[in-house]
Amino acid sequence: MSEASTTHLLLIPSYNPGPRVYETVALARRQWNPVWVVVDGSTDGTAAGLRALAAKDSGLRVFQLTNNQGKGAAVLFGLDQAISQGYTHVLTMDSDGQHPMDAIPSFMAASLQNPDAMILGVPVFDASAPALRVKGRRVSNWWANLETLGGGIGDSLFGFRVYPIAPLRQLMHSQRWMRRFDFDPEAAVRMSWRGVRIINIPAMVRYFGADEGGISHFRYLRDNMLLTWMHTRLFFGFLIRFPVLLLRHWSRR
Repeated sequence: MSEASTTHLLLIPSYNPGPRVYETVALARRQWNPVWVVVDGSTDGTAAGLRALAAKDSGLRVFQLTNNQGKGAAVLFGLDQAISQGYTHVLTMDSDGQHPMDAIPSFMAASLQNPDAMILGVPVFDASAPALRVKGRRVSNWWANLETLGGGIGDSLFGFRVYPIAPLRQLMHSQRWMRRFDFDPEAAVRMSWRGVRIINIPAMVRYFGADEGGISHFRYLRDNMLLTWMHTRLFFGFLIRFPVLLLRHWSRR
């Protein structure tokens, strides 16, 4: 894609993704302009490779954080840079190639038509998806929809999304959470609390095995403990907001 959007930016946080990141970025660039990559303290050499790509492509920009700070922190860094340059929306996606590149234009188009909404991808899994990961995310989805009183979050964990920058950035700067793996589910819940409308769109997802260059940083014990603590916080936040959420729920009926 040659013509650059002045409002909608494709933002890719990246941490030690391995060589597959180069194909991911190249395919993303075919679908959208501009594309920004925030390298979150990677130590696998991909930062240099991405900078070399950006030197030959005016539609690609690479930022590098010195230390690994977490996905949410990398996204927030990108949001701060984006709003300073006049962008209003970001589509966030992972750097490992699992997300559907061909869906980028349709997600951006949905956001352009509904600028007040966040466009949430709902993953459609194929046989490559680990059964434990597919089943486990149902727990987080159940909690997220309880915490929003059935707010309509199709999937709380899928990171292929378009956000309005201003409310998300304000939300993140107002508290210290949402800096690591907990970013995606907590962003969906807290943005819903703020009245940001949700539009769910199905999106194919593919998991790559180690023999295909797939790299996963998900750690079952560590990250499930993080999600448990996150949902504990959100549940008590839900109880405080229950009257407001109930009124909003009944107004939609």
